[in-house]
Amino acid sequence: MTEELERADNDSPWKEILEAYFPQAIHFFFPETAILLDWERPHEFLDKEFQQIARDAEQGRRYADKLVKVWQIQGEEIWLLIHVEIQAKPEENFAERMFSYNLRIFDKFGKPAISLAILCDADPNWRPNQYNYNYPNTRLNFEFGTVKLLDYQKRWADLEASDNPFATVVMAHLKTQQTSKKPGDRKNWKFSLIRRLYEQGLQERDIRNLYRFIDWVMILPKALEAEFWQEFKQFEQEQTMSYVTTGERIGYERGQQEQAQSLVLRQVKKRVGDLPSEAQERIQSLSLEQLEALGEALLDFTGLEDLLSWLEANPAE
Repeated sequence: MTEELERADNDSPWKEILEAYFPQAIHFFFPETAILLDWERPHEFLDKEFQQIARDAEQGRRYADKLVKVWQIQGEEIWLLIHVEIQAKPEENFAERMFSYNLRIFDKFGKPAISLAILCDADPNWRPNQYNYNYPNTRLNFEFGTVKLLDYQKRWADLEASDNPFATVVMAHLKTQQTSKKPGDRKNWKFSLIRRLYEQGLQERDIRNLYRFIDWVMILPKALEAEFWQEFKQFEQEQTMSYVTTGERIGYERGQQEQAQSLVLRQVKKRVGDLPSEAQERIQSLSLEQLEALGEALLDFTGLEDLLSWLEANPAE
């Protein structure tokens, strides 16, 4: 399916869904950590702090990383570093990088961090969970928490029975993997998973958030996408809810976002020349409102430095 290549930023839906349902993510994937924490106190995403420790992150790979300040039940502050390894192929230096990030957090901020990883690849044998070295007088064994989404294939009934939003996330991910060369099956599963949101009786906000994730990752060829929309529109018309156009609104919003991205990238390249990959990725992560602001601001740019300064002053929302 060549259209898979058109939406390479599969970190975006993961970042969105983690921000929308962070406590549910920890309860779903890492219950032993979840019970240590006081969820009555608000958690805080430390995006600026993470950018400081990930300053030399590897080029050419995409990650969904979140550094989050939470509170233990005993009242002590602790940070969580949750990493979603989205790449299809295992990464050789993954455990070393998990250790490196943990060490940088402690070195720069003096904070211990609980490091957690969600592995989305399709290799059942790749299960990194520690980084170590051992010499006669010095040894280190750094362990971190991991979950393998592939393992949930054997727990499909549990996923169907769960009302945690990340059950839906895992189901969408697994069926996307399993139908990579079966677009017809993917269309059926996409429809089934979205219908399930309505059958669960979720609030409109939750349907919108989960619909956005499913629609983003379960990409269909254009002809099948059109079929899907017809079936889904008919299904929504049969519902008695007041938000029956949820899907169409989200599809329209996504279309606006992609068009704005494409237009701004063309304008920026014409204005300042070829872009470093990091700058292009940062532009692709901007909201629609930020893209519109950048489109206006670039009229005053004289070179790449102006763009980089603007991006530094306007981090992705």
